[in-house]
Amino acid sequence: MIGDFKKVKEEEKKNIEEKTKKRGRRQNNVREEYVLNREQTKFFVDLSKDKTSLELVFKLLLDANKKNYGAEITFKELSIYALERLTPKDIEKIQEGSMTQMEKVERALNDYNQKNGVTLSLGDFLVKKLNIT
Repeated sequence: MIGDFKKVKEEEKKNIEEKTKKRGRRQNNVREEYVLNREQTKFFVDLSKDKTSLELVFKLLLDANKKNYGAEITFKELSIYALERLTPKDIEKIQEGSMTQMEKVERALNDYNQKNGVTLSLGDFLVKKLNIT
């Protein structure tokens, strides 16, 4: 039974490796599906280049630990508390912030094409939106 489990794990790893090992140029319009590694147990946050976020973390930790009783509150406890309170709207804002300007234009084009039942190219869409004649 344990041997069967190991075989299944090995097959899953091979399938993942086959999907990731592709040669040649990557196409621009094709987005690879995100694969979550459920074996990952440690997460690191590097704030060395983001001084404002680092100061915010320090301020929150200082404020959280201004107390007379109880154990020290750590960054882990603060982050888990905050993650539990993320709403779908918050996730949408984060997703929006991760998009480039061109991806936002492409999304607007796809929405327009879908809404109006047309298949405009990017150039035609921009001409129409910018009222260029």
